[in-house]
Amino acid sequence: MLKHQNETPVTPNRCVVLGAHGFVARYVINALRDGGSSVLALSSTDVDLCQPESVDQLQEIFRSDDSVVFVSALTPDKGRDIRTLMRNLSMAEHVCAAVSAVPCSHLVYVSSDAVYRDDVVLVRETSCCDPSSFHGVMHLARERMLQKTAQDIGMPLAVLRSSLLYGAGDTHNGYGPNRFLKTALDSRAITLFGGGEETRDHVWVGDLAALIKSCLTHRSDGTLNVATGQSVSFYDVAQMVVTLVGNDVRIEQKPRGTAISHRNFDITACLKSFPSFQYAAFEDGIAQTHQVVVRTTTS
Repeated sequence: MLKHQNETPVTPNRCVVLGAHGFVARYVINALRDGGSSVLALSSTDVDLCQPESVDQLQEIFRSDDSVVFVSALTPDKGRDIRTLMRNLSMAEHVCAAVSAVPCSHLVYVSSDAVYRDDVVLVRETSCCDPSSFHGVMHLARERMLQKTAQDIGMPLAVLRSSLLYGAGDTHNGYGPNRFLKTALDSRAITLFGGGEETRDHVWVGDLAALIKSCLTHRSDGTLNVATGQSVSFYDVAQMVVTLVGNDVRIEQKPRGTAISHRNFDITACLKSFPSFQYAAFEDGIAQTHQVVVRTTTS
C-alpha cells in the first residue's frame, strides 16, 4: 500500500516524463497538463536511456524539486529476448545513476502485473513475485534497482503495477481489447485463442494516468496494483467489440497454445489509498476507445 508524503494534494513544481512518445506517457502528459502541472516530456530522441551518456544528460536536466515519471521501456512487441531484457535494464541503470547524482523530489515507476506468478488467481500487492517472462523479469529487476536507489538517497518512490491496458493510440497490438478493436475495424474479424474463456482485469489507460497524477500530487511512496477489481473474459470482450463495430464482424477461434488461466485482483489497497477514485467500467472505456479510434481514422 502507498504512504502519502502529502496528505493534501500539492501540484509538483515540474514533472519530467521519461518515454514521452509511448502509449501510456501520452495520456500521462495530457492528464498532468490538464491539471496545471509543468511538464518536461523527454523521448528517446531527446535522451536515449539505453546509452551511457544519458546519465550525464539527465544530470543536466534534473532539478532537486522535480517529480519524475519513468514509463520508458522496450515492450514485448519490440523483442522478448535477452538482448531486449538487457537494454531495458541498462535504461534503469542509467536512470538510477542520474537520480543518485541529482536526487529528485519524487519518482513514479510504471511497472506491470507480469511480475507476479502466473498461478496467482487473486492478486494483491503482497502476492508472490515470480515472473515467467523476460518482460516480467525486467520490471521486477527495475523495481528492485529503483527501490535500492530511492532508499539510499531518501527519495519517495511509487511503483504502479498495471494490469492489461487498453485505449486509443496503443501500438503494441497485444491480445485483447486493442487488437480485437483493430482487427474488427480493419478486417471485420476477431481471433480468439480457444473459446476466449480466460478472464483478465482490463484497465483503461486514462485511469492509469489519473492514478499517476494522484501519486505525484501526494508524493506517494510504496507499491500499488492498478486494476479495476472486475475481470472480464476475452470472449465477452470480443462480444462487446462486435456490438460496437457491427454484427457482421466474425469471431474466429484458433487453437490455444497454453492452458486456460484466470487473473483477478484484490483492490483494497487502491481503495484505501485513493478513496474517491473510481475506475471506468469496461463497457464505458471500450466504447470511448471505439469512438476515438473511429474519429481518428475518419478525420
